[in-house]
Formats: sequence, structure tokens, C-alpha cells
Amino acid sequence: MNRARLLRYGMDQLSTWLPALLMMLFALGTWWLVRNAPKFPDAAQQAPVSPEPDYFMRQFSVRSFDADGRLKSELTGAEGHHFPVSDTLEVRQPRMRSYDQQARPTLATARRAVSNGDGSEVRLYGDARVVREAMPRADGGITPRMEFHGEFLHAFVDEERVSSDQPVELRRGSSRFTGNQFDYDHKNGVAQLKGQVRGVIEPRAQTR
Repeated sequence: MNRARLLRYGMDQLSTWLPALLMMLFALGTWWLVRNAPKFPDAAQQAPVSPEPDYFMRQFSVRSFDADGRLKSELTGAEGHHFPVSDTLEVRQPRMRSYDQQARPTLATARRAVSNGDGSEVRLYGDARVVREAMPRADGGITPRMEFHGEFLHAFVDEERVSSDQPVELRRGSSRFTGNQFDYDHKNGVAQLKGQVRGVIEPRAQTR
């Protein structure tokens, strides 16, 4: 009698605690599965960005426009390769024409160029030249033709600035200047040459 009563009491206790025990075992099993499940690489790990070019162009032209739809720059080349790692376009035999707010063009050429993704910066390598033709001024005068020449020139299209940490020759009209470092800001019309600066200034022709 006592045995039957004890057995009934044990079954009652088991039925009372069984759901809680099952929930605990289920939770422990879920935790173990999550902890020991194999980890899959994310999308970036599955498809790393290749250092190789993802596309190339031949005899191409790329144009860039400002927010108002005005043509800001045009880059043409014999061959171009786009590198996704740096989002840069490397161009062979580049020819770039940029325009200021008055639509006045500046021409840049070189043997090779590297442009960033939006075309706001262009590095010119090998026989690099940036030329701005003579322009009439508001006072009736003429701004002389300007040319920058060197083995490396760094053009900032949006800032209308050209710089170089290598020797550059600056030509303004018939006057010439050379220096080991160079920076030109078209917005304020100031050119700076540093390091062994030399120059030849031709006198202006006198009018009678």
C-alpha cells in the first residue's frame, strides 16, 4: 500500500516537472547546435574584390556633368582599364578637357593617366601637359596662354588646381619658369614654384 502510494506520488511529481525539464533540454540542445554550427563566410568574404581590372575600353570617351547639367570634364583615351579595388580608371594616351564656371576649357594630355571614380582628380604621368589658351578679360585685355609641363602633374578638376611634387616648367605667354615643386590655383590666379626656381620674363611689347 505504501509502495503504491509512493509510486503514485512519484508519477504525479514527474508529470508536474516533466514539461519544465523538456523545455530545459530543448533550450540546451538549441544552444549547443548554435554554438557548434559551421560558420559561413559573408558575401564580402565569398567574393573578395579582385585587384585585376573588371572591364576595359578602347577608343573611349567619358563625360562628367555638374548638378546643373553643365559639362564639367571630358576624358578620352586610346585604352582604359577600371580597377574595382581603388575605383580608378587608368588610361593610355589620355586627353582630358575640363571647363570652369564660365565654360572656358583647359586641356590636359600625357602618356598615361589615373582618374578617380568621379573624375574630380586626375594624375598625369609621362610628358604631362596642362594648357589654358589665351582668354579675353572683362577689362578688354587678354590673359596670356598658360602651359604647365612635367613628368607628373596632379589635376584637381573641381578645385581648378594643378600641382606636382616633381620638376615642372611653367610658360605664361613668352615667359618661362621652372621649379622642383609646383602648385597653381586658377581661382585666385596664383602659381607657386619651389626649389631651384629659375625664370625668364619677356618684356611686354610697348604700344605706340
